[in-house]
Amino acid sequence: MPTWADLSTSELSPHFTMIWGFQYDAQMQDFVGRLAGKHVRDWLGANFWGASLRDLHPPHVFAPAYQFLSSVVSMPAAGRCTGRLFTVGGEPVLGERIALPLAADGVTGDAILGASDYDEFALEGPVELIHENMERFSL
Repeated sequence: MPTWADLSTSELSPHFTMIWGFQYDAQMQDFVGRLAGKHVRDWLGANFWGASLRDLHPPHVFAPAYQFLSSVVSMPAAGRCTGRLFTVGGEPVLGERIALPLAADGVTGDAILGASDYDEFALEGPVELIHENMERFSL
């Protein structure tokens, strides 16, 4: 598996609006915000970098998010969600989310590189993440 260092900023930059990433802390069994594209920064501001997944989302959102990300790291697998990705002010936003494992040692998953693609919207209000139609593809 690739590492963070294997990722090319110049290759990723055209897609940076939709990219996000987490580092997995196996000892704490937690994901910590590592990479936030424009969309994530718009929703969470500077609160994403270094924040625990548990602190980013309420418990009913944290549980499926943790399940999704931990399966991607531990299997390892490519993860995909389609349909409703989140709500903004209670209104659903449709799209596709992918999550790919990264490994500092090239073998044991310890990070996630993800991307969320959806049509731009002009909705305002609180953002709530949804993990609908979760799929995992073993690597």
